[in-house]
Amino acid sequence: MSFTNTYETHVLNYVFTAASVTRPTAWYVGLFTADPTDSGSTASEVSGNGYARTVVSFNVANDLATNSSAVEFPAASGGNWGTISHMAVMTASSSGDMIVHSALTVAKAINDGDVFRIPTGDLDITLA
Repeated sequence: MSFTNTYETHVLNYVFTAASVTRPTAWYVGLFTADPTDSGSTASEVSGNGYARTVVSFNVANDLATNSSAVEFPAASGGNWGTISHMAVMTASSSGDMIVHSALTVAKAINDGDVFRIPTGDLDITLA
């Protein structure tokens, strides 16, 4: 996963200055049909047909943060979501800021009635 430009700046400020950095208090996974890029664009985020960002919690050990429980989105309803190619961790259930984003290893078409799941421990965030 790659940090967005905003969160790269937050990390640098936290480590190298005395500037105050507000940390998120909740985290949500968002699904995208195209790369949101380091700018944190939500233009290609899925919308409609029962889609909603889903809350996620993390365990951190050594240099790895990983989801501490499974992340399950509601079933697509009333239509397809399209082919999910990217995901991101966000600071809010709607709007908010994008923290990190990544391409999926394998893109997944989500059709009406399908459920998108991330098993426990499969969402990994490292600092490289």
